[in-house]
Formats: sequence, C-alpha cells, structure tokens
Amino acid sequence: MSLVLALLLGVLSALVMFPAAQHLRSLQDGERAHATLHTSGACMAGRCQVKFEADGRTVVADLPLGSGGGKSSVGARLTIRYEADDPQVVAREEDVGGGGAAVLAVMSGAGALLFLMMSVVAAIFVARQRPAGSKPGRSPQDGQRNGGD
Repeated sequence: MSLVLALLLGVLSALVMFPAAQHLRSLQDGERAHATLHTSGACMAGRCQVKFEADGRTVVADLPLGSGGGKSSVGARLTIRYEADDPQVVAREEDVGGGGAAVLAVMSGAGALLFLMMSVVAAIFVARQRPAGSKPGRSPQDGQRNGGD
C-alpha cells in the first residue's frame, strides 16, 4: 500500500504540479493588470475566475491550477499577470514565482519519498523476521528437509 501511495504522489508531483508551477512562472513577464475576483472557490484546483480590462475590453479568465487566493471573497481586488496575445492565460501576481503549485510539488514529492522509504523499511523488516537458519523447504526446528527421510 505504501508503494502505491508513493507512486501516486510521485505522479501527482511530476505530471501535474511541476508543470503547473512552470506555467505560473512563464507569466512573470506578462502584462500587469488590476482585477477583481469574479468567482471564488478552490483556487488551488483552478476553480476561481478573475475579471479585468485588457486592451479596452472586459475579460473573465480562469486562474490556473496551483493559484492561491482561495480564501478571498468575490469582488476582492488583486493584481494579475496575463499574456498580451491571449488574455485568457492569467495568474495572480503573487503566484508567478510558482505559487502554491511549487509548494504542492515539493510536498507531494516529499510524500512520495516518505512512502517509498516506508516500503523499503517494511520489506527489510519482513526479511529479518525469517529465522536465521530457515531456508525454503527446511524445517525451522531441526534444519532437516520436510517430508521425511
């Protein structure tokens, strides 16, 4: 079971959270704008939206996976970064360093290593529980083969 958890956390870290952190970092040089939180919710899961002005038009865009600000209420003011050629690609300015996605990537990677170590320790413990003179096909009491002489 520990090995399965280690694999799941490793996959979460490598395939989901690291790419999300890289995406957030890619917006460091994006256009800066002031926005309001349009829809609040689980921002870390990518379920928040912001509303802002870009090139004279109003844009409502989803915050990406790994964004912070989930405890903010609708209408809260925040500063965002967005891609000039695609204002739908947006992130909170506080998150463009990697944000919560970087933290979750490290935490899930550390969790994967912890569960992997637990699996190794459990395997060593089970291997040491076998009596020293015991080998497959031999009786642990007398060292003789089972099944008679």
